[in-house]
Amino acid sequence: MTSLTPFLIAIVAIILAGLRIAQEYQRAIVFRLGRFQSIKGPGLYWIIPLIDRQQRVDIRTKTVDLEQQETITKDSVTIKVNAVLWFKITNPENAIIKVADYNKAVYQFSVTALRNIIGQHTLDEVLREREQINGTLQKIVDTTTEPWGIKIEMVEMKDV
Repeated sequence: MTSLTPFLIAIVAIILAGLRIAQEYQRAIVFRLGRFQSIKGPGLYWIIPLIDRQQRVDIRTKTVDLEQQETITKDSVTIKVNAVLWFKITNPENAIIKVADYNKAVYQFSVTALRNIIGQHTLDEVLREREQINGTLQKIVDTTTEPWGIKIEMVEMKDV
């Protein structure tokens, strides 16, 4: 019995070391020896210690404040525009594997798309058709971020 005790303690320690908990709003992307293995959570799950590695992803809706952008309209008027973007991770595997930093990627692409869209409209159109521009911006950004496992829920220009 005494020779078996250290072995049992080691087994219990390994089992306990692999236990993980993901909250309801989290998913864990598990990599086994560097390769994608599975998506775990929410709740209690187990990974193999020293072999599996996990990366947690928050799947709640996130808000991104697109800081004030100075851009030129189609009629050569310089305006300052800032917007807010709401997005949610729909596929945690793609969000981690297909893009290095999904937060930064969504932000940078959204800012670029905002500048491009404003450049295609006159100042009068920007002031008059904000809802249409918001919808167009949402479609453009959502189309690009969809392969990354990210859904753009809404885009709103705050100030022009």
